[in-house]
Amino acid sequence: MNNNIKITFPDDTQKEFLKGITPQEILNQMGGRLKKEALAAQIDGKLVDLSCPISSDTHLSFIRFDDPEGSSVYRHSSSHILAQAVQRLFGKVKLGIGPSIENGFYYDFEVPQSFTPEDLEKIEKEMKKIIKENLPIVRKELSREEALSLFKEKGEDYKVELIQDLPVDQTISFYQQGEFLDLCAGPHVPSTGKIKTVKLLSLAGAYWRGDERNPMLQRIYGTSFIKQSLLEEYLNRLEEAKKRDHRKLGRELDLYSMHDEAPGFPFFHPKGMILREELLKFWRQEHQKAGYQEIKTPIILNRKLWEQSGHWDHYKENMYFTKIDDQDFAIKPMNCPGAMLIYGNRMHSYREFPLRYAELGLVHRHELSGTLHGLLRVRNFTQDDAHIFMLPSQVKGEVKKVIDLIDTFYKVFGFTYHVELSTKPEKAMGSQELWETATHALREVLVENEIPFNINEGDGAFYGPKIDFILEDCLGRKWQCGTAQLDFQMPEKFDLSYIGEDGQKHRPVIIHRVVYGAIERFFALLIEQYAGAFPLWLAPVQVILLPIADRHFEYARQNANYLRDGGFRVEVDERNEKVGYKIREAQVQKIPYMLVVGDKEMETNQVSVRKRGEGDMGPQLLGVLLETLKKERKEKTLTR
Repeated sequence: MNNNIKITFPDDTQKEFLKGITPQEILNQMGGRLKKEALAAQIDGKLVDLSCPISSDTHLSFIRFDDPEGSSVYRHSSSHILAQAVQRLFGKVKLGIGPSIENGFYYDFEVPQSFTPEDLEKIEKEMKKIIKENLPIVRKELSREEALSLFKEKGEDYKVELIQDLPVDQTISFYQQGEFLDLCAGPHVPSTGKIKTVKLLSLAGAYWRGDERNPMLQRIYGTSFIKQSLLEEYLNRLEEAKKRDHRKLGRELDLYSMHDEAPGFPFFHPKGMILREELLKFWRQEHQKAGYQEIKTPIILNRKLWEQSGHWDHYKENMYFTKIDDQDFAIKPMNCPGAMLIYGNRMHSYREFPLRYAELGLVHRHELSGTLHGLLRVRNFTQDDAHIFMLPSQVKGEVKKVIDLIDTFYKVFGFTYHVELSTKPEKAMGSQELWETATHALREVLVENEIPFNINEGDGAFYGPKIDFILEDCLGRKWQCGTAQLDFQMPEKFDLSYIGEDGQKHRPVIIHRVVYGAIERFFALLIEQYAGAFPLWLAPVQVILLPIADRHFEYARQNANYLRDGGFRVEVDERNEKVGYKIREAQVQKIPYMLVVGDKEMETNQVSVRKRGEGDMGPQLLGVLLETLKKERKEKTLTR
């Protein structure tokens, strides 16, 4: 009987080993850096512990921290160390869940008392002690009945609930490190000593399983890295992010506010409205160039329409409702159905295609109060939607044009981005065949145009696959904004048609797409991208005149009016303050240009120019400066 198995490595080399060997034992034989760096393994693509026995011929690869799966395993193991430390220090603790998240991890707890910032210091100290103990992290398996009995005996109500939700015949896995035991699918690093650095970051409340009807648990957030230098770099980025926080800068720059009287519904102030309107003006200019026609649809529509569109079945929990004349209506969470009604208002010919409708539509979505976050997560926002109706033969060309348009916008604002192809979700409309056709069409566009992309399995819209554009800001954070969704479903739902070249009725194909995504969210990202120092074309106040004394006020006003006639937003600081104070105030407000005027400037008919980020630029004639400003505005030059 042959007890050997054949293992194929990523470089296609093959070796024979005894059946039952573990990845860790293979690492021990191989030696080198990989033995030290490997955190987990993949057997035929499945992520497993290094202690997992291999019983048949397989492809084997090892996972390091630098791999996305590696950092996730590393931080998930860190969350278990956090839970163990909390149990050691606080005794009577019920465990919730503790997953890894982007750049970190968290764990939810039910404890009699509230955690304090001082508690975090104690917990972190205990975590470091557990890491030093280098406890083996061991996977064990039990039947469903045994697992239920074990966790009921331990009083772990939340774990019992999770087990009860699993299939009846499923074997339950859990992990043990020292005295600590946790229900978990794994995998994990081999021992607590594999974790090199940890840092607890913050406290928050979190409803069990994200449902506000469930108990509120206490959540501890943390992060961990393979090197101290990486942790310090990350913490520095967090500090910079705090300085750039759009909630802080939005208040300081008087751009917008949020109020308890309307949670999740933003109030835009005069300066915020200027910035917002500049975004919309640019949007309209570029869409007119690209052949779009702007439409506007109502925000309240009859329930029957939402049933017809599929939103009633697939999106009802996120919608707001009202009654009008004893009939059910819904406030729109999306603009799509309104655009369908406009298209269906008359018959169309194939000669009209592609037909591009664009709408800056106000939508409302019911978000849980705990998820609201400044302008990044709100309950009403303006979506810069467009619906492109076309022939099947025009799909690839139109998708490419959407990609080019989005690329144009993001380059103007200085964002880099990557592309993801999001496929059929669990809840979806339409046949598998239509989904495959639509997904294949989007994939072809990306491949043919040599656009690198990742597959985002199961994250498509319920009516079709989509291409998502993931922005990366100056701090390396990623945000999903633009999207292009291909839809074969809505034309069927709304019985949309056109007269083809053969004189017969046919179904159009639709692309749903946004560029900014939500204006409010994009607004927040711009605040943080520029740290409130907006480029000249966006800045609410573009130029401020700073007269040195009262006798210079009239000259300052004349210069201000001259610049206003040139189309610029100008203020004059006529407060009875020293000019140095006025300069500092203008710097705090991040105004691009400061023009100091005094006796010397009045005598020479000039202004003394200070530019944000560059300092004193000396005296200039106002006409010369105006031409500089016009050029910078036209070119939408990025701020430093």
